[in-house]
Amino acid sequence: MTTSPSSSAPAPSAIRRALRRASDGATLDVGEASTLLHARGDDLERLLDVAGRVRDQHLADQGRSGIVTYSRKVFIPLTRLCRDRCHYCTFATVPGKLDAHYLERDEVVSIARAGAAAGCKEALFTLGDRPEDRWPQAQQWLAERGYDSTVDYVRACAIAVLEETGLLPHLNPGVLSWEELQRLKPVTPSMGMMLETTADRLWSEKSGPHYASPDKEPAVRLRVLDDAGRVGVPFTTGILIGIGETRTERAESLHAIRQRAKQYRNVQEIIVQNFRSKPDTAMRASPDASIEDLAATTAVARLLMPPGVSVQAPPNLIGDQHALLLKAGIDDWGGVSPITADHVNPERPWPQIDALAAWTDAAGYRLHERLTAYPRYVRDADKWIDPRIHPHVAALATDDGLGEHDAVVAGRPWQEPDGGLENTGRADLHSAIDDEGRLSGRRSDFDTVYGDWDMLHDQARPSPAAQSAPERLTPEAREGLRIAAEDPAALLHESNTTSAMALLTADGAELDALTRLADELRAGVVGDDVTYVINRNINFSNVCYVGCRFCAFAQRERDADAYRLSTEEVAARAVEAAAAGATEVCIQGGIDPKLPVDYYAGIVRAIKKAVPDMHVHAFSPMEIVSAASKAGVSVEDWLTELRDAGLGSIPGTAAEILDDDVRWVLTKGKLPAQTWIDVVTTAHRLGIPSSSTMMYGHVDHPGHWLTHLRVLARIAADTGGFTEFVGLPFVHHSSPIYLAGIARPGPTMRDNLAVHAFARLALHGRIDNVQCSWVKLGDADTARILRAGANDIGGSLMEETISRMAGSEHGSARTPAELNALAARVGRPARQRTTTYGRLPAARSGSRRA
Repeated sequence: MTTSPSSSAPAPSAIRRALRRASDGATLDVGEASTLLHARGDDLERLLDVAGRVRDQHLADQGRSGIVTYSRKVFIPLTRLCRDRCHYCTFATVPGKLDAHYLERDEVVSIARAGAAAGCKEALFTLGDRPEDRWPQAQQWLAERGYDSTVDYVRACAIAVLEETGLLPHLNPGVLSWEELQRLKPVTPSMGMMLETTADRLWSEKSGPHYASPDKEPAVRLRVLDDAGRVGVPFTTGILIGIGETRTERAESLHAIRQRAKQYRNVQEIIVQNFRSKPDTAMRASPDASIEDLAATTAVARLLMPPGVSVQAPPNLIGDQHALLLKAGIDDWGGVSPITADHVNPERPWPQIDALAAWTDAAGYRLHERLTAYPRYVRDADKWIDPRIHPHVAALATDDGLGEHDAVVAGRPWQEPDGGLENTGRADLHSAIDDEGRLSGRRSDFDTVYGDWDMLHDQARPSPAAQSAPERLTPEAREGLRIAAEDPAALLHESNTTSAMALLTADGAELDALTRLADELRAGVVGDDVTYVINRNINFSNVCYVGCRFCAFAQRERDADAYRLSTEEVAARAVEAAAAGATEVCIQGGIDPKLPVDYYAGIVRAIKKAVPDMHVHAFSPMEIVSAASKAGVSVEDWLTELRDAGLGSIPGTAAEILDDDVRWVLTKGKLPAQTWIDVVTTAHRLGIPSSSTMMYGHVDHPGHWLTHLRVLARIAADTGGFTEFVGLPFVHHSSPIYLAGIARPGPTMRDNLAVHAFARLALHGRIDNVQCSWVKLGDADTARILRAGANDIGGSLMEETISRMAGSEHGSARTPAELNALAARVGRPARQRTTTYGRLPAARSGSRRA
């Protein structure tokens, strides 16, 4: 079994120096934190004193001075099967030792119902990681009951607990993907997963406690913490001490949690859990973590965690040392059950709640019940908790977000609200944005919704290679131009990366040669027509909490510029568009948590009923995956329903840059690049075409553009489902990431020309149409792009809110006459098209000329 590598203790002077910095409120680095973990005797007493004072300030800041919390819960061991093989665990077992592979749904409800009768408010779901991936018996059990995965079953059981008992589920299914977190968020106020450690050797080395456990790889677990932050679910995590890690590794683990707590603000508590050896495990002979080690680690955790994060120690694993842990800075005892055992540590029963209250009182604090989500998340439920469980949470909460001791714990429906959705807020923003502008310069939660700006400054700092164009010789550009002339699609081959980068960074005569080649290719592929569609943009809601840092459109529900539209209003605008000659409505909106799951298909049906011939081009991949997750169905099923309702195509927006290193700077919570790819390819497979887009000129560089275009080319080669490529220059004026000083002020004209010209060449044979955005570029620069390989100028729009909210200065509508004039600027004919670039019958073409 892995043991901690020997390391010398720090000098007493180093401990004293670190203690002084901690006492002064300085931020401790990994070295200082590691040093303090060695504190013993008087140094430990001083460390505990500092941590206790920080805890008391935390309680005051949270509005609960003198209150230590706990959650009254039941423990639901949904399955003890697991694909991992942790060397200290007695919870996970093998199928032959179990009477049943999972608890049945009725058994789950029965446990929760007993908890409700005993005044519990939390149903803690604990289970092994993805047992169906290891055990055929688990897969068979799920399939016989109609479930594709353990996660699907967890979701169904959580809904049953909400509806039939009123307890609030807290879900610990282990490692989850971004999509799975999205699926589970609507059925739970909070989730959790212990990080345990970031020490990779404890997983990778054969003698390590996590060896042969795929879900215990530190990088995998850190990705879950990141995705939970991006999804915005209140989350519990923590570390397990005494399993062979060094104190430096322990400090690194705490810093990893601190970083994510600061960045996403969704980490509600950190558990510091001490290893206790168990019989019949590979680590049965390993020594327990000492109580002094636990106290020092708890104190350091308190000092490291950012404001608002609680620190917890399990009260059944510390013997009679409750006073010591309170002194070390905890402010929460975790979940305590009056009726069920701790199935992970069955040999150590929960303390009686009266005893826990007495220990807390003796330390000068008062014990108070909380819910699964901590008070600050309950008070700000619109942002953090799905609306479908707001009634369940509110029924059990006090006004300040704690647990109401005398609340009636009873089942409540988990479903969409009855009745239609009415217009709310500034529903005329589509027109008022041009006449009156924004009512506020930025959304009211600017300082919190996007995460920690200081951390983003460091994350967005480009590498030296990314700050400027790579060194290139004229022969490299010449070779790139040769490839562009002879086999333009080959520019995306890995072997031609140097030549491709030479063209993407070209300027002067090289750029002129690039745009000339692109324009010649355009003429040969699609001719001289400058095409456009007569359409209307309809943005049905701008309420959104995803936290895209480039977006100036999204608002909190209470903000002055916030609004949402009813189904009837959307259909009425489509009727107006048809009367004005439109053949398409383009529909997108914020990820509004209060939209019913049937809203999306509902507006498609309403439009097709009102205007049967109208092409509905609607819903970005982010909207699709979010709505499907909320509905609890697959993306394929969701898209099939939309297609059957009349959806004609989807916009390929929400792509930004298809490189997660860039995406996680641009946005806190948007879908990962691979998920965008999965949604788009699924749509294409179902016969739903899409556009493709790239937003550039923010925190990206030309290397990212090349990566992005390679992804689009691969999809296009596989599916043939892209109708066009649209280059979207970043509009910076009101963009939060620009206002925070992180993004640059949009692309240069050189960038615009290079992106569109290179896309025309590199996507040759896979995407025929290249569109430029007049609303972002303006007429003069659009004309320049039309001479650099573009053949399409998008749509008439009639209304455009997203770019205008960001500060675009080029209006929100163009008449066909104005679009014709734009084509005439470059001496080419204009032609109205369909959404999918077909020719319109003469009777419909040009139906509106003024």
